[in-house]
Amino acid sequence: MTGRRPTARRSADDLLTELGRLTASALEQAELQKARVELAEALQRELLPAALPQVPGLGAAARYAPARHGLSIGGDWYDGFLLPDGSVAFTLGDVQGHDVEAAAVMGQVRVSLRALATTATDPGEVLERANDLLISMAVRRFATCVFLRYDPATGELWHARAGHVPPVWADADGAAVRHSDEGGPPLGVLPGQRYPVNRHRLTGSEVVALVTDGVVEGPQFPIEAGLERVAAVLRARGPADPEALAAELLAVAELTGHTDDAAVLVLRHG
Repeated sequence: MTGRRPTARRSADDLLTELGRLTASALEQAELQKARVELAEALQRELLPAALPQVPGLGAAARYAPARHGLSIGGDWYDGFLLPDGSVAFTLGDVQGHDVEAAAVMGQVRVSLRALATTATDPGEVLERANDLLISMAVRRFATCVFLRYDPATGELWHARAGHVPPVWADADGAAVRHSDEGGPPLGVLPGQRYPVNRHRLTGSEVVALVTDGVVEGPQFPIEAGLERVAAVLRARGPADPEALAAELLAVAELTGHTDDAAVLVLRHG
């Protein structure tokens, strides 16, 4: 009868060598992930504007929070810029996904909207051209967004939206809160789409809040409930400082248990 030869026990030196190898590998992976996150966050900072334009009678503020997993980067954006005719444009939107590719597409969409807004005064036309441009680029991601144009000379605010969460409005006492208007489909899905334009003349102290779905929707939190939370904040705060309002509205995302990135843009008139 042949017995099985006993396996030789590994020496302490062998075990220490293996432990050192595993530790070095773990540290290398940790440093690599840290470098990826830092690069992603730097990219996000460069893609979002350093400041929003402030025009007489209209204050603006925005906030952004990264996704809770992945590379802490995503496709949400906000923007604001002056136009040649003296009006000012604001956009807020969300590119599908939350990774570096989504951030790259977001940068393309944001720059495209800026360029198109200089040649088309109608927000619906800007979105129509952006939609066709995105399709012509064969981008694999779609985008939702809201585009607003404000004329400080008349107080008129035009806006159009492409598959995005509707704006939430409130007057001075918060009594007239509404978040329903006509919109069109997301950008980059179907060619030749039309985007209805909604017009509103701002005459008093009013607030317009724009959010991405990462603010108002979570795994167990329906979007309607999130929009009502946004409306409740505006009803309670009225026409408060836009910076404070933006910070408070972004905190709504904590209630939803969101895992997506989130962005908020607040405009205060009066």
